[in-house]
Amino acid sequence: MSGHASGTDRGHPREPRDGGGLSTGEVARRLGVAPTTVRSWDRRYGLGPPGHSDGRHRRWTAVDVARLERMCALAATGVPPAEAARQARGEASPQPPSPEREGGAAATAGSPATPPRRGRSKAGSGLRLGDLRRECRGVARAALRLDAAALDALMAAAIEEHGLVTAWSEVIMPALQAAGSKWEGSGERYVEVEHFLSWHVSGALRRHVPPAASGRSGAVTVLACVPGEHHTLPLEVLVAALAERGLPVRMFGGALPVESLVSAVRRTGPAAVGLWSQSRGTASRPLAQHVAAMEWGVRGARRKPVVLTLGPGWAGRPVPGLPHPHGLAEAVAVVEDVVRR
Repeated sequence: MSGHASGTDRGHPREPRDGGGLSTGEVARRLGVAPTTVRSWDRRYGLGPPGHSDGRHRRWTAVDVARLERMCALAATGVPPAEAARQARGEASPQPPSPEREGGAAATAGSPATPPRRGRSKAGSGLRLGDLRRECRGVARAALRLDAAALDALMAAAIEEHGLVTAWSEVIMPALQAAGSKWEGSGERYVEVEHFLSWHVSGALRRHVPPAASGRSGAVTVLACVPGEHHTLPLEVLVAALAERGLPVRMFGGALPVESLVSAVRRTGPAAVGLWSQSRGTASRPLAQHVAAMEWGVRGARRKPVVLTLGPGWAGRPVPGLPHPHGLAEAVAVVEDVVRR
């Protein structure tokens, strides 16, 4: 937020010489989140400065920042945000960090969640993300540094602040795409970044999923990758988004054999079946049509599932009569409409 040269050094915030503290924008840059997230934490959990300066703008002292960093560190270990904030209020160090450690106030607070500020990587620039959310940039930088604690904290904050669908669509997925592009354009370099990021995204989704909903008969959604398809992460986020709405899901993961898929559908009698295909080579029209034609129930009240063809593999092989949602939000809307019908 502050554009004054005296308050920044190559884009990194420093304590102003007048001792007035940091602006909300400077704190956000240090934590790798959006200013709205910092304001939300202040509003929800009372972690902000006690008052305003003469200019009516919040100024954050070193102790205030240490409190936020403590919350991020606790959240990265799985502590619920509200509880992490409560502990941070009681455990924040009363001593401000020394100027010599300006690059890592998190270390002063005993927190690994905020990555130390560094210059541009010698291995090339950071991931290319255009003008996407600042949270996305923070996630990408943490992944590039293989900083597990910072990555977990940033994703948890994004999900809490924006909701799962928005966090996935505008923060997490663009970072994954950027990691993939970095790998493809560097001759097999950075593959560890993509794997590292995918693993932590999967963990963040699992931590976010509430206890499984039982649901009434016929209200279940079955999700599986088609045979030969192992990309489960998009289905994992759909599981989390549906569970967030209290919709019961049965997830069967990658490369489910045809016989097992048919058996799962018969045994659960689902309202909807989502079949994920990442590439055209795995998308099977006959399989989707076969599942869509399956029936169960008593005579005179037979039912069929609504089959959703999910993923880019179906884009060139549309199946007439079957919905092909574009993106997470649309997939959630279609399933919710089918299940609650």
